[in-house]
Amino acid sequence: MNILLVASAFNSLSQRVYAELSDRAHRVDVVLATHGDDAVREAVREARPELVIAPMLRTALPRDVWSAHTCLIVHPGPPGDRGPSSLDWAIATGATRWGVTVLQAKEGMDAGDIWATVPFDVAPVGKSELYRNEASDAAVAAVLLAVERYAGGSYKPLAQDDHSVDIVWRDVFRQERRRIDWRQNSTEAVLRKLRGADSRPGVLDEFFGDEFFLHGGHPEDQLRGRPGDVLATRAGAVCRATCDGAVWIPELRPRRRPGGPATFRLPAALVLGERLTRVPEVPSPLELPPRRRTWADIRYRHHQDVGFLYFGFPGGAMSTDQCRRLLAAYRFALTRPTRVLVLGGTRDFFSNGIHLNTIEAAADPSAESWANINAMDDLVEAVLRTTDRLVIAALGGNAAAGGAMLALAADEVWCRTGAVLNPHYRLMGLYGSEYWTYSLPRRVGPGTAERLTTEALPVSSSAGAGMGLVDRLVPVSPYDFSAEVERMAAAVATAADLPERIAAKRARRERDESVRPLADHRRDELARMHRIFFDPTAPYHRLRSAFVRKLAGGPARPLARAEHAGAATAAL
Repeated sequence: MNILLVASAFNSLSQRVYAELSDRAHRVDVVLATHGDDAVREAVREARPELVIAPMLRTALPRDVWSAHTCLIVHPGPPGDRGPSSLDWAIATGATRWGVTVLQAKEGMDAGDIWATVPFDVAPVGKSELYRNEASDAAVAAVLLAVERYAGGSYKPLAQDDHSVDIVWRDVFRQERRRIDWRQNSTEAVLRKLRGADSRPGVLDEFFGDEFFLHGGHPEDQLRGRPGDVLATRAGAVCRATCDGAVWIPELRPRRRPGGPATFRLPAALVLGERLTRVPEVPSPLELPPRRRTWADIRYRHHQDVGFLYFGFPGGAMSTDQCRRLLAAYRFALTRPTRVLVLGGTRDFFSNGIHLNTIEAAADPSAESWANINAMDDLVEAVLRTTDRLVIAALGGNAAAGGAMLALAADEVWCRTGAVLNPHYRLMGLYGSEYWTYSLPRRVGPGTAERLTTEALPVSSSAGAGMGLVDRLVPVSPYDFSAEVERMAAAVATAADLPERIAAKRARRERDESVRPLADHRRDELARMHRIFFDPTAPYHRLRSAFVRKLAGGPARPLARAEHAGAATAAL
């Protein structure tokens, strides 16, 4: 079918819906509703879609569009749920079961006939992580079912005035409901509020007399203090006391002053700066005892012949410091007596590459860009040069740009079936590094590597497996991913042919090095990146600032962005 996606952003869900529909031979185009109703109307006229789908929409479709075309809206709530803050309410009320419903657009928010609905379990995680995982799985299943039903021509959608539909209106979840009373709210209550707003909009609160939005929350079972006090810092996060415990808050965003520039999320300790002079920094435990409840963005453990190096950074971005700490942890993991080493293995983002927010906030963004890409390269090189054991990248969630190349540096890439890959850089006006000119062609061939990096389109895990980006698909729920990876890794570690596989990879690395040393790839890639970073007129600086500050920009048809961004870097 010819399908047009209308979205407020080409976000993780919109990309996944695009990739999954494309995998099924549908012709899919995308238009951003943020460019206004006329942009949507023009896209409809040009694409002449048989079906319009809105996977993520913050504004209403134009009446003349939905009255003339079948338009399906993806709503992150069960049948009968109405309102703009569905997932916020699910988390705030402690719901254990929720759903995604595909509705036909009509007058009245979320009031249209129901084409499909798929339930999902509500995991005790932040809203953004829930959205990208359990809710995304349900949304894609519901969209595919609705498309199948529509294509069949005989399905009659369920009207919401049917007796089986329980209508519940839920208002916008405002900051008044999110406010934390540090003296009265328990740790679990604080966590629920923080998780319900972890990426958007954050919880408005005060630190040292100034207002900030709090993003993310994790429990702490040992540190204690007067409720509301900042007890410690660790790896950029701050620990704050509750009435019965404490929580770790990884990121803060200063409240925007009237008329001031847009603010953005950053590591909490970086935002608070000198205010934390008297706050102790506690070490980040690499190996955690069983049942310990604390926050650490990098952890290691091993079981028999398998080592597991877990890492999870907010938004998947990796700053210079995070790259260096992960490299130190990787080197530690190599000292352990294992034959298989698993990277990642958690249920959300694997990595999205360099940290554009910390770069934007730096006194010298060009110099910080350079430091960050070199730190990423150091990490990727360490993985590529590991020849004494098998290295597996386990992607429970999405990977993009340098994060995708970090995964490709491993011997095998295992990918949960819900993950989306973006193995390209050009939408940010970058040539890219992380040894992609070595890793990507050796997996998919030069022709496909060129296509992936110039078309700059999202790739589903299944499509990635078909072209060689992914070695094994892991068709499990987000909740079960880590356990399944551990089971699979144990089987690899006990396989009789593992010594031969390790010997073969060592020989292949030596052979590749003799043909073209890794140092040559790095030198050529970084020469191009250096010209971009230190050229104040390069598109990268404008694109980075707009991305970080969530400013409107770019074309209304994002699938055409690769052509424009590619032209910006073609001569570099």
